[in-house]
Amino acid sequence: MRTPRKFFFALTLAGILLGGVSLYTSGTGRAASQAGRRTAPASERGSLVNVFAARADSSSGPVTARDIALFDGGVEQKIQGFSPDPGPARIVLLVDNSLSLRSDVEKLAQTTREFAYEIYEGDQVMVIGYDENAEIIADWTDDAKKIEAALPSFRKRGEPHLFDALSAVIDQALGPLGAGTRKRVIVLVADGLDRGSKTRFKAALSELQMQDITVYSLQIPDRTGGALRRDKPKPAQVIQQLVEGTGGRILSVTEPREAAKSICDELRKNRYVLSYTPSYTSIFDTRRILIAANDGINVRSKLMQPAR
Repeated sequence: MRTPRKFFFALTLAGILLGGVSLYTSGTGRAASQAGRRTAPASERGSLVNVFAARADSSSGPVTARDIALFDGGVEQKIQGFSPDPGPARIVLLVDNSLSLRSDVEKLAQTTREFAYEIYEGDQVMVIGYDENAEIIADWTDDAKKIEAALPSFRKRGEPHLFDALSAVIDQALGPLGAGTRKRVIVLVADGLDRGSKTRFKAALSELQMQDITVYSLQIPDRTGGALRRDKPKPAQVIQQLVEGTGGRILSVTEPREAAKSICDELRKNRYVLSYTPSYTSIFDTRRILIAANDGINVRSKLMQPAR
């Protein structure tokens, strides 16, 4: 059986001086290279926003800039570009395999397996399971058989450190990608419970929005039954805020094949990139992003642009 690789955080003096955190993987003992540094989500002169856009009648006609309006910080902005993005996607399947999750290993493996057979040419998938640690089950690949062969590595144990896992994925799995690969996605198979993460929820969500990484979720029933959390949102609220805040969707975990097909189709056929130069707003303040569309057109995007 393959031994999964673990992500964990190591804060060094050099990292402090550089204003960043160095990440290491056990088994190699090497720091992530400079390629692992987070890339700026926008240039100093302009901003790019990933947008889902589709006609409600399911017609194949493209959506254009004339069909939408963009508001940044409550101020309508001039859209400089709005074009389809049919390019390949990088998809991380982030799977909660903690002990108390209301799902067995076989169902987790089945859900993951469906994505391996639904991705488009050029897409790449990485599978990561998490409890107290985030572990690579299958590294970046487009080979469904390789993914399927790795799935027996799933095992249930420990507590769910969801927010730490998200932070590790952003830094180490999705962060090293070049600026030309904007279509970065996390498919979260979980109920949203976090127990023990050092990373705060708001910090994880803010970084996802800053990097314009879209989160989809195949939501598993809440093992807490909706119990109140003293210092964190309820699990269902975590899922909702991650998905809505980044422009994704919640899909049924009971129909993994349909969910996988829907997500992969959407990423290839209905993804657009919007470009604009923010005006009358401060890039040093967190601003609300709103994209309004004409009747008969559905749009989604991240809801906030965190301060730089």
